[in-house]
Amino acid sequence: MYSITSSKQRNLHYLGHTAQFIRMPKDPKKPKGRMSAYAFFVQERRLYYRNKGLNVNFTEFSRECASLWKELSDVQKAKYVKSAEMDKTRYDEEMLTYTPPSDTGSKRRKKKKKDPRLPKRNMSAFFFFCAEKRPKLRSQTPGATVGQIAKQLGEAWKLMTSEQKAPYELSAKADKTRYEHDMELYKKGQFVPVNQEDVDETDEDDD
Repeated sequence: MYSITSSKQRNLHYLGHTAQFIRMPKDPKKPKGRMSAYAFFVQERRLYYRNKGLNVNFTEFSRECASLWKELSDVQKAKYVKSAEMDKTRYDEEMLTYTPPSDTGSKRRKKKKKDPRLPKRNMSAFFFFCAEKRPKLRSQTPGATVGQIAKQLGEAWKLMTSEQKAPYELSAKADKTRYEHDMELYKKGQFVPVNQEDVDETDEDDD
């Protein structure tokens, strides 16, 4: 029988020094977190084991996936990278119209304090598109809500050809390189923000 056992616990909140955990409520309407290229690869391997009826523990499975992933060439990884890019676009589109529920009483979740010097996260091609088109769209539809604007942007993006998306893809690629470079400096304690725009102000919770 297929089985992969994991000890990972999700949505748990640590309480002080008492080593106690309480399960935090999760908003069912919140968009599903985006998956990385590696996550898509692992998902495929998991289906492979399931179809073969193989039984393996989580540690062995993780070790094998990591080893196989390192052996893949860039060409072999391409399909997983593409899937990750598409999923990021899906996530970005859904987050544009997502409104988090207000926290109340004991269920209130304390936000993790972020380092104000953390480099600004890289933007997706879709976000670059929105940043360019949103101002004009707002001026053309002054009575539209944020959700309506986001919906129109999402629909417009889906109708675009690969050639039309190319400039935004290039901007996203360059911004990803910038972010990775800044993070390397940040980890070494060498990153110095040039201005406030270089600092990550988001509080995104990636599931």
